[in-house]
Amino acid sequence: MMYYNGNFWGMHLIWWFIWLILLFWIFATPYDIPGQRKKKDSPLDILKKRFASGEITKEEYLEKKEIIDDGSQQK
Repeated sequence: MMYYNGNFWGMHLIWWFIWLILLFWIFATPYDIPGQRKKKDSPLDILKKRFASGEITKEEYLEKKEIIDDGSQQK
């Protein structure tokens, strides 16, 4: 008959430690992981990117920013 008297507790502890490190690495990694959900850009973020890339002029940027700010204040 097999009897377990705790002789392998050290190895059991090591496996728990490995699992905890693995889970921490999976969920706390700050890098972009393929298939990971990403936060969508807000309309203001998109507008800032368009202005920074030169797609729109300063006047267009300020006009659209005012429209976005008015829309967010009404909610």
